[in-house]
Amino acid sequence: MKISASIYSDKKRSLKEVIHDLMDHKVDLLHVDCNDDLSVFDDISQIRTWCKIPIDLHIITENPSKYFDLLRKNPVEYLTFQYENLKEPLNIPSDISGKRGLAVITPTSIDVFDLYSDFDFILIMATIPGQSGGNFSKIRQFRAKYPNKSIHVDGGVNGEVSFILRNMGVSSSVSGSYLFSGPSIGHALMNLTNRDIESYYCVEDFMIPLEESPKDFIETCTTKSILQAVENGNVGFTLILSQKNEFKGLVSSADIRKAVLKKIDHLAAIQPEDFINTNPIRIDGSATVFEMLQLIKKCSFPIMYLPVVNSQQNAIGIVNFVHLIKGEI
Repeated sequence: MKISASIYSDKKRSLKEVIHDLMDHKVDLLHVDCNDDLSVFDDISQIRTWCKIPIDLHIITENPSKYFDLLRKNPVEYLTFQYENLKEPLNIPSDISGKRGLAVITPTSIDVFDLYSDFDFILIMATIPGQSGGNFSKIRQFRAKYPNKSIHVDGGVNGEVSFILRNMGVSSSVSGSYLFSGPSIGHALMNLTNRDIESYYCVEDFMIPLEESPKDFIETCTTKSILQAVENGNVGFTLILSQKNEFKGLVSSADIRKAVLKKIDHLAAIQPEDFINTNPIRIDGSATVFEMLQLIKKCSFPIMYLPVVNSQQNAIGIVNFVHLIKGEI
């Protein structure tokens, strides 16, 4: 996950000092907020003489068209317009370069992105991502509906939230006060990219909930229905439950492969129980992220999917680590 440093969050130093500090620490992007202020482009012009770090420009305006000539003269790598402020159609001319994004605040439905399906990413604005699960849910919804689009997040991103966002497949997070208020930018960046963060968010805050998880039922499942559940889920696994949602096991693509290899000469003899791992590693939804990481570290084998249960051993969701692995490559 890229860290986009909000350059105007440091009120104590000159812009040039801030940029050089960010250069020294090799930050990924420079986040430039433009609250309907054309003079921001003077700063962008100056920044271009100091460094080559990609610029992540976020424009809040009623009239995007008044910025188009400035964007032609001062091209940026990432260009985002705030959806809620628009009073005219957002039709960005094709000769304006850079990846295009739409910023939305928490109450706005991600469905508004349908109007901008040719854009590259969404920027989800929040004071505290994940408060009451709101923005974690919004991230999941967007990922499910637009799997080929990138997700950026702005607001309340600290070390523990950063780990969760990386696990959810967020491509970029904007960091302002957290980045500049600590002992140093380097210290904050280390926390934002740490793989061993002591987060006290609960697993149930960011897991894929049961209603969004692929599943099949032990009482009625067949070889075909299990394979179909894995295929339809498009995430490489399916949960196996009882009709009362009691957790009965997990079927992953690896489990299917092992069953096929075991009975390769008698494929017609494969039964549902050949696929089901009835005793996979699982975790209680009330466990903290820190406890989850400690559990994973104790395992002698890699974990791609972690079923989540409640105190009655009923399934309530699953944690998928595929996005986190991709983000670390």
